[in-house]
Amino acid sequence: MAALGDPIGIDERTVLVAGQELDLVHGRPDVANALVHRTGETLVLVDTGVTEPFREALREAAGRVGPWSRVLLLTTHGHPDHVGNNDLADLLGVPAEHYVPAADLGQMRDPVAYWVRAFERVAGLGVLPAPPREAAEHIVSLFRPLRPFGATTRTYEERPPERIRIGSLRFGGWTFADGAVRVLRSQGHCAGHVIVHLRDSGVLHLSDEANGPCGPMPDADQLKIQSALGSAARLLEEGAAAVLTDGHTFALRRGPGAVSHLDRMLDQAAALHAAALALAGGPGPVRPDAFTEGCAEAATALGVTGANPNPLFTAMMAVNLLRELGLRPGSDAPGAPWSRPRP
Repeated sequence: MAALGDPIGIDERTVLVAGQELDLVHGRPDVANALVHRTGETLVLVDTGVTEPFREALREAAGRVGPWSRVLLLTTHGHPDHVGNNDLADLLGVPAEHYVPAADLGQMRDPVAYWVRAFERVAGLGVLPAPPREAAEHIVSLFRPLRPFGATTRTYEERPPERIRIGSLRFGGWTFADGAVRVLRSQGHCAGHVIVHLRDSGVLHLSDEANGPCGPMPDADQLKIQSALGSAARLLEEGAAAVLTDGHTFALRRGPGAVSHLDRMLDQAAALHAAALALAGGPGPVRPDAFTEGCAEAATALGVTGANPNPLFTAMMAVNLLRELGLRPGSDAPGAPWSRPRP
């Protein structure tokens, strides 16, 4: 298994820099993978992880793919494990551009408030190590120093939207470097999420859309996650993409193996939704603690995994599944029963 900062070569001008898993017990943050790619004279960085050792690994990877005379940094979404070294783009001694999703600016400015909101949803399920604010402050503290913005940071949405055709599919998004780099809106894992396609290397980087079949975040959209996975499989089947990478799998997937991986996640999503429906199918209100326990058992039986699977992650996913099934909590009290509103 790759260690933090290990370069995983894709071709002579493209490197995946490996991150690391979350370890709450030992106070270690997770670090998302980053892509380092050169197209022409442009160094393209897709996400920057977090921690000083990872920053140095990015610098070393940038030296492997050169030469370059300008930098383009693309942030896939605003979670701390992806944005901690974003100021690096302005420190490389060449003209730089940096783009982030507008919908994620709030969480990048105030990550504690974002995670408080996430944790408040599971406060009554016995999975938090502390009250929501205290838990959020502790977890965000693991990602210090956190430098999500630089002098050149702008939002993608400041650029005119484009219709982008790749293979038989059409996407909304933005292109860079004369079309060699495509940023595609996906917005499943969180509100602003994008995925990146490197045309000349055939790399499709799903970032955290591939964290699992059902997202745990309060602004996640299960349908969009599954749509992104299905579109990725189509691009790989058609040969419009050849290499699949993501934010938390420390390896490359190619061709049929990548398609099988995506199909497996889509099958798991359908099976997990079916299990959730059975758990919530009774006539009375649903206790979220019992529902969460049932979802955890179903996920284990199905082999569902994601980035940093743990009871907290599972509880957050279960709450999203309740909402996807059309149920709503009876009150704002922690652990309040959920029920389906009558038409």
